[in-house]
Amino acid sequence: MSKRRLPVYILLDTSGSMKGEPIFAVNTGLRAMLSALRQDPYALESVWLSLITFDVEAREYLPLTPLEKVTLEEIEVPKSGATFLGAALKLLLAHVDRDVKKSSANTKGDWRPLLFVMTDGSPSDLQAYRDAIPQIKKRNFAAITVCAAGPKAKVEILEELTDRVVAMDTMDAAAFAGFFKWVSASVAVGSSSMGVSGEIALPPPPAEVRVVI
Repeated sequence: MSKRRLPVYILLDTSGSMKGEPIFAVNTGLRAMLSALRQDPYALESVWLSLITFDVEAREYLPLTPLEKVTLEEIEVPKSGATFLGAALKLLLAHVDRDVKKSSANTKGDWRPLLFVMTDGSPSDLQAYRDAIPQIKKRNFAAITVCAAGPKAKVEILEELTDRVVAMDTMDAAAFAGFFKWVSASVAVGSSSMGVSGEIALPPPPAEVRVVI
């Protein structure tokens, strides 16, 4: 019998404003997150990870892959470019519908997936973003968390997607490290508390990341 999986989707802003230190810090943070999760036996047994990047287009950077088999290439950023978060959500919907196994009368499907979104701006394709939100909410994610990175991120628009919005006031290596460390802790909590009904209670974020109230 195949084990139930915990699908974890991470959507990362790779628009032009992420060039330089921010994307370097994101790459470093992702590798640290992966390393931390691989040391957690619950996560290693159940977590499958997918990464979608978005700038002038959305692309599947990493298809849904078991944690132990994930290899990360360096994420790069175009010189300039828009923030097509709506396109990323649309791509996410297609992949969730394709990959996440639903329960049937005879078999148990995957656990409810987790979604993390990180952006330093606001959707350039605002109508597509708003069109995707009701569909995202129908997919029954266990938790949706959005990180508004830096002063240009539009929190009020991101709050249309979820009430779990956290903010980073700076976009330096320490802030991104704190965010990805928190993501790994959140995924670890999700993987160890599966089977509990209701939403997953995520751990409090680190000092570099504040909850938007």
